[in-house]
Amino acid sequence: MKLKAKGLNAERELVRLFNEKDWRAVRVAGSGSTKYPAPDVIASKGSRRIVVECKTTKSTNQYLDVKQISELKEFARSLLAEPWVGVRFNGQPWLFVSVEDLDQTDSRYVISLARAKLKGVLFEELIE
Repeated sequence: MKLKAKGLNAERELVRLFNEKDWRAVRVAGSGSTKYPAPDVIASKGSRRIVVECKTTKSTNQYLDVKQISELKEFARSLLAEPWVGVRFNGQPWLFVSVEDLDQTDSRYVISLARAKLKGVLFEELIE
């Protein structure tokens, strides 16, 4: 499966998961390719709002651009929403990591599978 299709399928899966739990969620078409900050998924239930940058990987590390995380935070602030990074490591359930729990290198952010398991939350925990 091509990388872009894999990402789109992951985003659609996450939207479906939110909606099945009586949240309202949408995938933001073109996120990451427009000049305006936009997360991959926006979800809401009642007064709670979540914006998610979605990633899938076969590796045990997922890297994210500093700009991507900066724009996620900016977008979340504008909506008074919680910014999360949702990572689907190969063979693992979705793990959601707060942007504050990402490790930063000189040029980018990184989240390892081990750290995501330690600091992240599962989908059911995220929506509680």
